[in-house]
Amino acid sequence: MVPKRWARRAVTRNAIKRQIYNVGERFCHHLPAAAHVVRLRTTFDRKVYISASSDHLKLAVRQELEQLFERALHHGHHQEVRA
Repeated sequence: MVPKRWARRAVTRNAIKRQIYNVGERFCHHLPAAAHVVRLRTTFDRKVYISASSDHLKLAVRQELEQLFERALHHGHHQEVRA
């Protein structure tokens, strides 16, 4: 689910969801089997990202997602080490 406050247009929200699935697939083998919640911090304003299919939007979403998944991997690794 991508809330309207992050992206007003449905086509943009759907593009963001596709990015979440694509990046998530690359990291899924390194994360524990569970339901994961992805919470983006950036809003994707229509004035900045004019087209939902623009490379600019895809790059911005992908970069934030990769940072989040890397952080999740790093955080999960520390939990395993502490146990």
